Amino acid sequence: MTQTTPVARFALAAALAFTAAPLAAQETDADDPYIWLEEIQGERALAKVDQWNADTEAVLTAQPEYPLAKAWAKQILDDTRQIAMPDAIMGDQVTNLWRDADNPRGLWRIASLDSYMAGAPEWRVLIDVDRLGEEEGESWIWHGADCLAPEYTRCLVSLSPGGTDADVVREFDIGTGAFVESGFTLPEAKSNVAWFDRDTLFVGTDEGAGSLTDSGYPRLVKLWQRGTEFAEARQIAEGEQTDISMNGFSILDGDTRWRFVRRGPSFWTSQYSLAREDGTLIPLPLPEDAEFEAVLGGQVIAKLNSAFETPRGVAQPGTLLAWSLEDVLRGSDPDPVVVFRPSETQAIEEVAASENKLWVKVLDDVSGKLIALTPGAEGWAARAMDLPANSTLQIAETSGEGDTAFVTVENMLTPPTLYAVPSEGQPVAIASEPAQFDADKFTFEQKFATSKDGTKVPYYLVRPKGAEGALPTLIHAYGGFRAAQTPKYLTAEPYRSGPLGLFWVTSGNAYVLANIRGGGEYGPRWHEDALRDKRQNSFDDFHAVADDLVANRLASPGRIAASGRSNGGVLVGAVANQRPDLYGAIISGSPLIDMKRYNKLLAGASWMAEYGNPDVPEDWAFMRAWSPYQNMSDGPDVPAAFYYLSTLDDRVHPGHARKAAAKHEAYGQTFYYHEYREGGHSVGSDHEEDAKRAALLLAYLNREIGSGAE
Repeated sequence: MTQTTPVARFALAAALAFTAAPLAAQETDADDPYIWLEEIQGERALAKVDQWNADTEAVLTAQPEYPLAKAWAKQILDDTRQIAMPDAIMGDQVTNLWRDADNPRGLWRIASLDSYMAGAPEWRVLIDVDRLGEEEGESWIWHGADCLAPEYTRCLVSLSPGGTDADVVREFDIGTGAFVESGFTLPEAKSNVAWFDRDTLFVGTDEGAGSLTDSGYPRLVKLWQRGTEFAEARQIAEGEQTDISMNGFSILDGDTRWRFVRRGPSFWTSQYSLAREDGTLIPLPLPEDAEFEAVLGGQVIAKLNSAFETPRGVAQPGTLLAWSLEDVLRGSDPDPVVVFRPSETQAIEEVAASENKLWVKVLDDVSGKLIALTPGAEGWAARAMDLPANSTLQIAETSGEGDTAFVTVENMLTPPTLYAVPSEGQPVAIASEPAQFDADKFTFEQKFATSKDGTKVPYYLVRPKGAEGALPTLIHAYGGFRAAQTPKYLTAEPYRSGPLGLFWVTSGNAYVLANIRGGGEYGPRWHEDALRDKRQNSFDDFHAVADDLVANRLASPGRIAASGRSNGGVLVGAVANQRPDLYGAIISGSPLIDMKRYNKLLAGASWMAEYGNPDVPEDWAFMRAWSPYQNMSDGPDVPAAFYYLSTLDDRVHPGHARKAAAKHEAYGQTFYYHEYREGGHSVGSDHEEDAKRAALLLAYLNREIGSGAE
């Protein structure tokens, strides 16, 4: 592994390792002497976090690039020329949450759809999140609003204290621009709340013992009537303690409101029921592993994740099918019809309905395409929309009335443009972000590596134009939970690292986004090939990309950084343990690391269908081979890791990163650590914190594999 300068590296190792002996001596568990760091707000744990933060900042903020990178990142993040994305299209109006330097927590605002599509929206502020927090003495983070169609006058606003997944729900009146006095209100919890009708809510929330699943989510679904105490709410559905969660929701389809209840026995299975007006339930005939996508024209549309027998033959994984809801109401078993079949190179990533159309975003060798589907007597007619090729597409919203999709288009060198895409006619660009750098200075291409088992693994590569030979290279990947990684503009790469990718390539280095197995880049098969005992395929794919770069003399062993967050923490921790010769740096954000205890920490129990259950010996036998925490070694040449996270992350426990850092410290190894007090799983509650993180990461990469490592 390429080292930093000996003096600088020794100084950092000494700064971060001086308390190694006391840490190792104070054991509280025979197998894990650092379990005390799992006490999230523990005085001793936070004191250790403060020390690590201070040591890391002392080293990295002193680097000459740090102040420049932080200022540039803040300028990019606060740029008022950003696109005001449509958070919701509500009849003839559109809402947006706007964040800038003056409004770091955001302005929730509304404008007419006509003015928005004309490129000159006339905004009316509904909630100033910063001011609301000041008035109420809370560090509010916006978590969204659910407004009841078709009037869209009453909304359920969710606000999180500090950015946790748990939030407070309050009823808001669009017309008056104020919270409804004596309206629906729920205290802080990981609640599932949705409209049943104007005066009734579906609610699942924390009611004390027995009301939550082992994963920490609601186990019950109740109907709560306006004007009554929640204690009087009527229960209509109940899940098992071992389930993931339960929730109710409704969808307006034309003039018909369809209501549903979902039970999630595991992370990858769901049982859906249609709810009648009186709250009684009728099971839907969807396969348990299918994904509920939309309702259109009285049909429920779902995506298959395994083969399914229909009267017309076997429908393959990845296919969209539709079932008649009227037939379900009448008590009959409707035959499904095929809506769309992706090709071998395609995967359906997004589905959305407008008034008469179904909009489908597919990936074709990880390049986005948009298709409009129209139901008819002869089946569903498909029309591919004319949008730029070799790009990442995202369906931002669809119009509830009329048939227009609002879609962003971008790639690593092309800033996002928002298009209004009518079902007939040509797409119209209604807003674009300005270029933040000269794209002509870089090359952007897709390449394919060959994994250990022969699988072709795509990846995207950005390098300075004209650069020859091996460059220090940052590789980012995810590899889990069916989440495809598609190339975004470099000011947002890697995810949650702000403009780090831009800073890195501007400094003369290379950036790679790897489409390894475990994600959804090629549909269900791509995900299933990295499930549970097949997880090593994901790591092998990552190694294959790095090895391909080395073989083609585009990168050098030891001058490659592996980046991942959340599930990506498992990835980068595993690849660092397996190939310390290949990687010189590891960026691990909000990471999963200790797979022996992950199911006992916060929401971890909900992911056992993805990884396995470590309490089952047969599962732990294969998990033990790659669990990052258990495979950390005391060797001198392990890659120097940078862990970034939030104390208030109530999804992935901060104990994962803390315990890994403690092991590095005990081994006398170089590591970097930065834990914000707020920000939740996303890390960072405003642009100031996001800019600081990007600058710290750039300084770290330069020290470990970049110019400072010469």
